[in-house]
Amino acid sequence: MSKRQSRREFIAQTSLCSFCLLFLKSSAKSYAANGKLNVAIVGCGGRGMWFVQNITKSWRQNLVAMCDVNEQRAAEAFKLFPDVPKYQDFRKMLDELDKQIDAVIVSTPDHTHAVISVRAMRMGKHVFCEKPLTHNVYEARLMRETAKKMKVATQKGNQGVSSPQFRRGVELVWKGVIGEVREVHVWNTGGGPGKRARPTGEVPVPPHLNWDLWLGPAPWRPYHPDWMRWHGWRDFGTGQLGNWGSHTTALAFKALKLDTLWQTATESTPLQNRIIRIRAECSEADRDSYPRWEIVRWEFPARGDMPPVTVNWYNAPATMLEELGYRKILEDVMGRRLDWGDSGEKKWRDWAGSLLVGTQGVIYGTGHSATIELLMGGKLADIDTKRPQELPISRGPEMDWFEACLGGPAPWSNFVDFAGPQAEFYLLGNVATLFPKEVLEYDIVKGAIINHTEANNCLRRTYREGWEL
Repeated sequence: MSKRQSRREFIAQTSLCSFCLLFLKSSAKSYAANGKLNVAIVGCGGRGMWFVQNITKSWRQNLVAMCDVNEQRAAEAFKLFPDVPKYQDFRKMLDELDKQIDAVIVSTPDHTHAVISVRAMRMGKHVFCEKPLTHNVYEARLMRETAKKMKVATQKGNQGVSSPQFRRGVELVWKGVIGEVREVHVWNTGGGPGKRARPTGEVPVPPHLNWDLWLGPAPWRPYHPDWMRWHGWRDFGTGQLGNWGSHTTALAFKALKLDTLWQTATESTPLQNRIIRIRAECSEADRDSYPRWEIVRWEFPARGDMPPVTVNWYNAPATMLEELGYRKILEDVMGRRLDWGDSGEKKWRDWAGSLLVGTQGVIYGTGHSATIELLMGGKLADIDTKRPQELPISRGPEMDWFEACLGGPAPWSNFVDFAGPQAEFYLLGNVATLFPKEVLEYDIVKGAIINHTEANNCLRRTYREGWEL
């Protein structure tokens, strides 16, 4: 748990996980009657350990293959299943065990999500991929198109979307409880690395690491341990927008029906109704790393009966957000001081969050979007925010996916309807921070920035030979 994650949110997420596990145990007989899935896991250390620990015992599926390029990081996971085949190269795993694998879980660094997921889907495998789903906008669209074409079950690992309070928040917005929403504020107090020098010199590759496979589609460079701090390097990571924006923007993206633009816009849709405008301000624009602080704004057109809306993203260390004046903006909307370790419970419970500002009230979603609060009191004070009254209760992101693999309904964060479009949305922010103070116009139908050729070229990367998509 992040030291800045609120205790309330942690408890909510733990409760959600406990609920999911209890459900699985109580329904194991009916689920097993429909057969078990043969699952392969790519990326078994770190976050991947969660899947390794739960795949057979809690979720009651068959683990048939494990893959990781870092044998040291995956060692503990490998020991749990000594008889399961182990691989370093996911391509070899998929080729050799094609007929034995039904589904693939991807929990690797951001830059390899798409090459693994797309190859698996093209082979007819169902895919669960961790956030931020992809490394860039082009890959997000390709993942969406591939999942739709292959008709496979997909799910992104932004777990808050599965929480009861998330779905209640969506329900309340759809019912008009907070009125029209034309303004959203999303923030994170992590900041970015700022400009940093590229590692120089060549360091021997550790014997436990396959450096060539770790690089995957990224441009070749000699090994250096500094590259392994990959979250802040643009070649490998997606910054805080990918790391946390995928969680914290989810409530607004679903509740305000921003996802429906990708589902309904066509070539015949008037241009002004299918264009998103993005503008960023940041501490520095660097092609190698992400800025120390960034402010990004997306302007969305109307969606059905919902008016145009502006989504604002503020990412910087707390002291910088205060100096830049954005803490006051957020606190004015909330009607109280943010708990950034210096007010309230002093537990950093507000280290990240979102505010959906309506004409009749405000919904506050916490960092994972797993819990919500209704602000402004009055008639909102007595409204239950704990569970949805009409929308379906999730059985947890993994269970929803397993059931979809066996013919059940598509999970809420599937690649086609939600996860792919949402990734396009927040990853556009990373393009905008390369061209600060310039307004970029993104055509949802074409998947292109239509007013800035250089920015449009940044929607995708150049793939290393042998790793092309």
